Amino acid sequence: MIQPEFWSIPPSNLTPTELAAKSAVLKQRLVDISSRFSDVRFATSLAAEDMVVTDAITKAKVKIKLFTLATGRLHQETVDMVTITEDHYGITIEKVYPQDSDVKAFVDQYGMNGFYEGEEPKKACCGARKIKPLNAALLGADAWITGQRREQATTRTELNLEELDDARGIAKFNPLFDWSEADIWAYIKQENIPIHPLHLKGFPSIGCEPCTRQVKKGEDIRAGRWWWLQSDSKECGLHVNN
Repeated sequence: MIQPEFWSIPPSNLTPTELAAKSAVLKQRLVDISSRFSDVRFATSLAAEDMVVTDAITKAKVKIKLFTLATGRLHQETVDMVTITEDHYGITIEKVYPQDSDVKAFVDQYGMNGFYEGEEPKKACCGARKIKPLNAALLGADAWITGQRREQATTRTELNLEELDDARGIAKFNPLFDWSEADIWAYIKQENIPIHPLHLKGFPSIGCEPCTRQVKKGEDIRAGRWWWLQSDSKECGLHVNN
């Protein structure tokens, strides 16, 4: 039986000068954001894009708080990446957990893995494990940052650097909105950034363990997210404005 060929880290044709220019623009964007707002927070998943933003935040020496959504269903590699990243940069990443009562309510209604049954239970699980914790993590903030890019998905092609998060009434920034996948990996290589182990095993996009799988070569990079749902939207609801 022929084994499928999975996604692999793409090469980049960026020159060192071009990459340096992109890096400078990224850091300046973060400086501008932190100068405009008093309480800026960054939600990191520990995947490639978010590691680039984390690196830029630390090197630009801006006052931006980092947190991650500890959903309770993450790969062990993702859990380990929190400590690896903290040790590498000498920083603290706040772990934001779901409420036990919210998880219990989901399980009581749908079962532990009920999200496989359709869009509505999937939304309910993401609501309990990701959206409500995100709301709690952003309470009191006046701006937040994501690692989203236009190239990632059909739902993100109109993404801008700055937008209004209507759901939470605060500013939202996507400082990598105009970066390509190759740009991301060129930066990671140049800056010797820690790499999530699953990226080396065919996972371009990483979420919760039951809802993420490897992506075959040539597939959309988010094809491994919620693959059992026949939908163009590969979103969990965190980015409600997209």
